[in-house]
Amino acid sequence: MSHATGDSVTMLRRNLRHLVRYPTMMVMTLALPVLLLLLFVGIFGGALTAGLGDGTPGHRYVDYVLPGILLMTVGYGSTTTALAVNRDMTEGIISRFRTMAISRASVLTGHVASALIRTMLSVALVVGVAFALGFRPAAGPLGWLAMAGVIALLTLALNWLGVAVGLAARNAEGTGGFTILVQVLPFVSSAFVTPDSMSGAVRWFARHEPFTPVLDTVRGLLLGTPVGGSAPLAVAWSVGLALAGYLWARALFRRDPVS
Repeated sequence: MSHATGDSVTMLRRNLRHLVRYPTMMVMTLALPVLLLLLFVGIFGGALTAGLGDGTPGHRYVDYVLPGILLMTVGYGSTTTALAVNRDMTEGIISRFRTMAISRASVLTGHVASALIRTMLSVALVVGVAFALGFRPAAGPLGWLAMAGVIALLTLALNWLGVAVGLAARNAEGTGGFTILVQVLPFVSSAFVTPDSMSGAVRWFARHEPFTPVLDTVRGLLLGTPVGGSAPLAVAWSVGLALAGYLWARALFRRDPVS
């Protein structure tokens, strides 16, 4: 266990150094969610508020949309992870690690741990900008802690899936499907308007897709409104996706390299 932990810390240090070496990656991870927040609050906020309905908690659109931007922050971070893992795979670094006397799990854990640190920094920045835009939550210390836990759990889930996609793809373009998925699904959820304002099949899908219970849980924790049954669903989806991504990534990493 101590050997695996030490190797994981080494791999974490390696990935953090890559962020310093390639600052553009970190800048995009930090800047893009902030730009989205400014876009939806400053430009589309007035129009989208009309689709929220009278029963929606919060008095400002920024109160409603912030959880959606936080979710997209996690999604963008996971696509960065998929690309980083794929770069290691296609450049032969993964093959070299397979031959070394190190814990194999540490190679993947290092990517996920660095992604968690990077994403939580992005989340903190987005929340700070939201405060500047008028966000006034009702959450107490426990609410903030629970919200951070839900976001961290979703981050682990999407980044383990990103690691698996990065290992499975033959090139960077092969990760495009995952990128589209995590960027489009939030738009068909409760991220920007309530599902009740949507039509037919789209409404049903928005109510039952994985991101909606996460969004409703985060929104309830921040605004001090009842979370209801969304919290167990959010945890179940996140744990299930994390487990699926981890098992898939481990199977891909342990297989023999394709000649």
